[in-house]
Amino acid sequence: MAQRPVHLAVITGSVRNGRFGPTVARWFLEQAEACPDVTVEPIDLADVTLPARLPEFDMRDRPPEADALAERLTAADGYIVITPEYNHSFPASLKHFIDWFMEEWQAKPVGFVSYGGMAGGLRAVEALRLVFAELHAVTVRETVSFHNHRERFGADGRPVEPEGCEQAAKILLDQLVWWALALREAKQRRPYRR
Repeated sequence: MAQRPVHLAVITGSVRNGRFGPTVARWFLEQAEACPDVTVEPIDLADVTLPARLPEFDMRDRPPEADALAERLTAADGYIVITPEYNHSFPASLKHFIDWFMEEWQAKPVGFVSYGGMAGGLRAVEALRLVFAELHAVTVRETVSFHNHRERFGADGRPVEPEGCEQAAKILLDQLVWWALALREAKQRRPYRR
């Protein structure tokens, strides 16, 4: 019996004017869409509107836009978070989005694609690992990172040296698919409870 493909939500975390995130996201979505066992759903936080004030912890009083996003996150078997690094961490827009949801993240894998200056966004990724651990998500070890990102992409929006980053994306996707399938099977046998 054929398994259904792993459905990944690919979240672009920056909302800053002049942001580079869509360039990185377009490239990564191409890599993911080339995988036969993966389907993707992009979620760009620049297109997401959530109130500044969070609801109670039980999330009963979420507005309709949050409920619609919750459905999209629930449908995902795993997540890719595309993040820049701002001031040694990830954007506030990303933290705000993450905090609006709880059960949606649980017992699912999360992978990271980062970009930035000399550190390539890796400090943002390390900070995000702590956040997702608190939400009972599993972060995969491998990442794709673009150090001095503006020099790594050409005017056409594609990496100037594609081989290394394409290989890194393949390794990340392979790990994410393995974890997504393993956790899917585990939850079918025994529902996850925190």
